[in-house]
Amino acid sequence: MKTTRELTAIIERDGDGYTALCPELDVASQGSTIEEARANLIEALELFFETASETEVHHRLRDEVLVTRVRVAV
Repeated sequence: MKTTRELTAIIERDGDGYTALCPELDVASQGSTIEEARANLIEALELFFETASETEVHHRLRDEVLVTRVRVAV
């Protein structure tokens, strides 16, 4: 039985489509819709965990990622 892990997905418009990024592992994907970009990111993350060594996962995985907004003077 596989375990699950909750990770961050940052999705932003990129031209005519969307880019999805998981900052904990620096894994990204894309899609023509938000839903497609999200699904493609999940697929890319699952593939990463299937193929990466435990050492690579440990090296790349950031335990704490905070997503917030900041206000700056422009």
